[in-house]
Amino acid sequence: MFEGPLGTSIVDRAQRTGQVEIDLVQLRDFAPDDRGTVDEPPFGGGAGMVLQAGPLVDAVDSVIEKSSAAQKPHVVLMSAQGVPLTHRHAQELSEFDAITLVCGHYEGVDERFIELRVDEELSIGDFVMTGGEIPAMALTDAVVRLIPGVLGDDDSSKNESFAPSSDSLLEGPAYTRPATFSGLEVPKILLSGDHAKIKAWRRIQALRRTEERRPDLLNDWPASE
Repeated sequence: MFEGPLGTSIVDRAQRTGQVEIDLVQLRDFAPDDRGTVDEPPFGGGAGMVLQAGPLVDAVDSVIEKSSAAQKPHVVLMSAQGVPLTHRHAQELSEFDAITLVCGHYEGVDERFIELRVDEELSIGDFVMTGGEIPAMALTDAVVRLIPGVLGDDDSSKNESFAPSSDSLLEGPAYTRPATFSGLEVPKILLSGDHAKIKAWRRIQALRRTEERRPDLLNDWPASE
């Protein structure tokens, strides 16, 4: 499931150039029986199955054992109950030497595993998926592209939506050739060559788009602006 998305485009190039290393760990390899059982019904009754603490702890420990003391991985559990992932937090995660992502599944994971090994729980939105695999891939993509040098031009990530250098605003509209398409023309300012005016125009467009689509982002807008 991971090999396709993580083996293409920017993430694949980052691996091939040695800027990032991604290892996949199969939880069933740490099952206590030959059947590969890693889940059990919840105590107290209820629907669904719960991932057992034992296999999860053993799987994470196998990663920790291969790491140096200085590079002990930051353990993240992908969970609908986690803190919402933001661009700013993805930037913070990109500065870690090593991260271990744990994919929740079924009805959840044994709380004791969270208490013993998990550093933080993250969610990619207020919705529930069948497992944490897709959220883990989304987080991986968001973090890897922020590692210096991965995008080739680091300015690409500095001036995009949510980036701190853009005051966490949404990025405004973008245009490319041809200058006229289906009767719609590129704003004249972008063809003027006046970089100061273009920068001011983009700033205004970013503010307008943020106000229209994500006014909540303006709640923390600097008082000086």
